[in-house]
Amino acid sequence: MKRANDHAQARAATSWWRAARLAAALLLGGAAGAAAADLDLFFPVPVDGALARTMTGLVKEFNEAHPGTRVTPVFTGSYDDTLLKTRAAIKAGKPPGAVIMSANFLTDLAIEREIAPFDDLIAAEGGTPDAFMDQFFPALKGNAVVERKVYGVPFHNSTPLLYYNVEQFREAGLDPDAPPRTWDELAAAARKLTRREGGRVTRWGIMMPSNYDYGGWILQALTLSNGGRWYNEEYGGEVYYDTPTVLGALSFWADLVHRAKVHPAGEIKGPAVTAAFLSGQAAMMIISTGSLTFIRDSAKFPFRVAFVPMNVRPAVPIGGASLVQPTGLDPETRKAGWTLIRWLTSPAISGRWSRATGYFAPNRAAYDLPEMRAFLAGNPDAKIAVDQLANAKPWFATYRTVPVRKAIEDELQAVLAGKRQPKEALAAAQTSADAILRPYVEDTALRLPGAE
Repeated sequence: MKRANDHAQARAATSWWRAARLAAALLLGGAAGAAAADLDLFFPVPVDGALARTMTGLVKEFNEAHPGTRVTPVFTGSYDDTLLKTRAAIKAGKPPGAVIMSANFLTDLAIEREIAPFDDLIAAEGGTPDAFMDQFFPALKGNAVVERKVYGVPFHNSTPLLYYNVEQFREAGLDPDAPPRTWDELAAAARKLTRREGGRVTRWGIMMPSNYDYGGWILQALTLSNGGRWYNEEYGGEVYYDTPTVLGALSFWADLVHRAKVHPAGEIKGPAVTAAFLSGQAAMMIISTGSLTFIRDSAKFPFRVAFVPMNVRPAVPIGGASLVQPTGLDPETRKAGWTLIRWLTSPAISGRWSRATGYFAPNRAAYDLPEMRAFLAGNPDAKIAVDQLANAKPWFATYRTVPVRKAIEDELQAVLAGKRQPKEALAAAQTSADAILRPYVEDTALRLPGAE
């Protein structure tokens, strides 16, 4: 009996000890969970696709290397959708710890005090804003620094490129080693490349996307290459839509459609442009370098890329996205988000992302890494966007960027559909944009020295 009692007491003691250890583990686990920084990373892609899968892998790798932080990727759709969802999260008091935000929204977000500058975090590491930005290509500074403060860290960036089908060039008697460099050469090549059967076009010479967000970017590229200035880079309240250089750019695009008939009419979305190129129904296209990996993996024919053809000067706008942090984050989440941002924009990760997507790596040191040098040696087309950075300008960024941009994109689509003439379209776009910008203009005018 005594032996049985001893065994019973031993089992009870063991059970108590196991229960105590389990309770302690739960308490410690709870404490660790409370101490860990949980944050969302808003990322502008749909929930499926190669980019989402690649980002999911990167976040998993980051979480494993940083056990005190748990990052959850939230795929937020288009750039415009990401802006809306970020603002909704801020308003609800649940801002994400970091957002991959369209670079041309930063001015608007900074004006509205919806994102926080990184200067204090940079200073805490012993750096200065200028030294911090020096690690990135100089062309990116205009869309990252607002009012002399760093509001964005360049993550994946792009320029528009001219893509062309090598076989169709040769078939049309064009030299693929000498792609069009000017507007006149582009129009001439497009005429030779366009194919018709009766009244039906079987192959377009050139296609460019004109949907919201994309259309304004491409028209800005044409305006810059026409010697123009799209907006006031130093002030968020001015755009220059109704000017001769924009008129020349819009007229050139319209003439490709309505006079030369080498470009389809109406609004064309980016995916439709790439689909036409890949199917052989478009011999050339002007589209983002961010499409380069997809085109490389999908094309069943040899293709090349080149600078966007110019009229007056070689020039293109920067595109893509920067990492930002909303206002309203607690210190722990903000610090964890900064760690994530620094990791994602490091040379090694920046280079990996570039090789996986086609966006160029904004961190210049990425191109000094052996794996990046080997990649460019095997894929020289990936270097064209980097070379084009010498002529790159900031992306359009103002107060209320989206509606100001749509003011001209509505008119662009109307012109391409044959419903408006370029001159009247630009006058209407300017009137609409000025009305949208007026509250900011009036507010800043009241703060000027000497204003009553």
